[in-house]
Amino acid sequence: MTIENPSRNEIGMILKKAKRIAVVGLSNNPERTSYQVSEAMQKAGYEIIPVNPTIESALGVKAFASLKEIEGHVDIVNVFRRSEQLFDVAKEFDEIDADIYWAQLGLENEEAYEFLKSKGYTVIMNRCIKVEHAISKA
Repeated sequence: MTIENPSRNEIGMILKKAKRIAVVGLSNNPERTSYQVSEAMQKAGYEIIPVNPTIESALGVKAFASLKEIEGHVDIVNVFRRSEQLFDVAKEFDEIDADIYWAQLGLENEEAYEFLKSKGYTVIMNRCIKVEHAISKA
């Protein structure tokens, strides 16, 4: 199966509707891409939820060790982990109340994609959420 992302228009609609973004692999180091992208999304008005067992907080927000620790609905799970780790994150994603699985630019995993699509989820891979937000002007 080939990985097919939603259209740019659909991605724009997703970003307009979304409010809460859990960021798996968010670093508390301002030099890291995960921090910079998440900071930009936070400044754009999104609630950012850091998910990283090795930090206490990022962007002024308490970090969670796993997706399962987050209370309430999550609109987008934005993943900054190696491609080979995307399937494990996908399995955890399936156990929480979340809508969109988004793997950042440069990240793809066909097994994770097929698993989530077979369960009816919207999946975006190899796209930068910050760039897509700028393009869509969400």
